[in-house]
Amino acid sequence: MTEQVSNKVMVFDKNAAFSDANRYKSFSPGTGGWANLSDCRIRDTSQFGAIGLAAASGGRVGIWNITDEKDQELNDVLWSATPGGNPHALERIPDIGAFVAASSDGYLTVYGPTAVSKPSTLAQVQRVTLAGAHGVLWDPNNKLLWACGNKVVQAYTVSGTYRNVRIKASSKKVALSGLGHDLQPDYSNSDRLLVSDSYGVYSISKSTLSKTTLHTTTRIKAYVKMRSGEHFYVRGDNAGSRDWGSPTVVFSQSADRTRSGAEFYKARYYATGFN
Repeated sequence: MTEQVSNKVMVFDKNAAFSDANRYKSFSPGTGGWANLSDCRIRDTSQFGAIGLAAASGGRVGIWNITDEKDQELNDVLWSATPGGNPHALERIPDIGAFVAASSDGYLTVYGPTAVSKPSTLAQVQRVTLAGAHGVLWDPNNKLLWACGNKVVQAYTVSGTYRNVRIKASSKKVALSGLGHDLQPDYSNSDRLLVSDSYGVYSISKSTLSKTTLHTTTRIKAYVKMRSGEHFYVRGDNAGSRDWGSPTVVFSQSADRTRSGAEFYKARYYATGFN
């Protein structure tokens, strides 16, 4: 999860209390451009093993190296950039080592490297307009990049390699009723995307583009469905200085987990296991 009071990414076993003693890993990049961590995800690479991707509303996006160290910090960052416009997500395009950031001010920023194994060589190569861009997700089955923004989920084709990588809006898109917040795979069904917007949570078929309403709960900032079929979510509690966050992660089949004084914003699922 991203926890914005301490401004850390925290990794826990869902079946244990979310206490300091039970933390499996953490990443603390500091404040400034890293303030208000707005997204995190873990991706596997051949060069570094598991890496973490983070976006922060303070202005930065970046990659950190998940080593055997329990608590990672700014010195574990492999690369970072400032795409501007309130960054809300960062995604990796495998094999070509490119990354795409979504900024809520209305655009996707594409970064290309000179070598897949050298993230330090990443540089901005493209900016594409998407109103209200909040979520971005790589689809390995269809080799598409999906993004959600204001009233839309849009798929993009990817062409080129390294510094010549480019994305282009495809004909695949699905209308939403409100501002898209979170975009995740359905780990129990590879044909499905899960998206939350201002008015609820939806399942989208990547093959037919049909949309099914799963929940009509508002202010869902993160929604994930695990391989087991269990889902969990974070709902903005409309309280405190960060009314978009919550101290609780809600599970559909397990005990809810609350960390006193915390403000979780995004929650993610990683089942492969690191190191």
